[in-house]
Amino acid sequence: FPSPVAMRTREEVDATLQVAKLNAAELLPTVHCLGFGLGASGAAAGDFCLLELEPALCQQLEAGHSLVIRGDKDEQAVLCSKDKTYDLKIADTSNMLLFIPGCKTPDQLKMEETQCNIIHTEIFGFSNNYWELRRCRPKLKKLKKLLMENTYEGPDSQKEEDSNRSKYTTEDLLDRIQASEEEIMTQLEVLNACEIGGYWRILDFDYEMKLLNHITQLVDSESWSFSKVPLNICLQELGPLEPGEMIEHCLKCYGKKYTEEGEVYFDLSADKICRATAQMLLQNAVKFNLAEFQEVWQQSVPEGMVTRLDQLKGLALVDRHSRPEIIFLLKVDDLPEGNQERFNSLFSLREKWTEEDIAPYIRDLCGEKQTIGALLTKYSRSSMQNGIKVYNSRRPIT
Repeated sequence: FPSPVAMRTREEVDATLQVAKLNAAELLPTVHCLGFGLGASGAAAGDFCLLELEPALCQQLEAGHSLVIRGDKDEQAVLCSKDKTYDLKIADTSNMLLFIPGCKTPDQLKMEETQCNIIHTEIFGFSNNYWELRRCRPKLKKLKKLLMENTYEGPDSQKEEDSNRSKYTTEDLLDRIQASEEEIMTQLEVLNACEIGGYWRILDFDYEMKLLNHITQLVDSESWSFSKVPLNICLQELGPLEPGEMIEHCLKCYGKKYTEEGEVYFDLSADKICRATAQMLLQNAVKFNLAEFQEVWQQSVPEGMVTRLDQLKGLALVDRHSRPEIIFLLKVDDLPEGNQERFNSLFSLREKWTEEDIAPYIRDLCGEKQTIGALLTKYSRSSMQNGIKVYNSRRPIT
């Protein structure tokens, strides 16, 4: 690197401006003379990283909030704010970017008293690239995978006595999951996870259905409306059978909490109960005769509830071309997280899809301003079949 720039005089600066054919009257009077330092404090490429932030993220940092880079060694790093996730991409630039401590911007100089002064500044570092952020979907599939390693089967399960089984606190999940804290907490709610002894757990499906069965039987025996299930009486009646916090958690999973005249009630969702019942029936069958399934399904739900196939979007798929027609379990959260991998998986399962059938399985891939139609245009090819538009893969599926 060259030696530090010698102290320049105003005359030398004016002479340089003249050679450059610049009118000093059109410039701010203050001049920065830059130079590289030598020795241990000298600048070197790669010593520093630059990160380009959108204004909203800058404001969060200035307000004292943190930005966190997350990812294991085998994962592409992401940056997370409190509520959003961003991909980190390196952007190269042909212009050398200089780090100059204390360097004042033109706006800052304009606010100071006008005087023809010269500021000699040492360049602290430099870079030929910077990190730029691109908003991305949080990578949440790993969250369910971790929690499914040790599902909760109830307080009396022998599994609960094994201290070697994996359990995760909120801090553990923040360390392992590539998503913001708000996105992780939202997904925990979607997964119907609950905190037990300081650890996040997903209820084993059979245990969850056992809890739900206790509640629906109590509603039936007390002749309550499913839209007005009293919490306190549920806890009193079912307390001898299961822990109160599990009964309340199940009510939260399948209903909405509200208060009336000082009493807490739950409005249970018929759609959620019908959907869970269908999953229970389908999980042990590879394929199910559709007509037989619909009959058994309707008989299995509480009296007064009506089953409909649209309650199963993203959970089960109907094959109308099979004879007889069949239905089988296909859960959207079991499919790959990446866009191309998701479409490859779906097209390997079925060559041609209608938009109605495929939509529940790709809706979660849509970005903030992306539509299902845009995804289908990018990852599939459309054609008409018997007057119905269908979609198939743009590339051969192996």
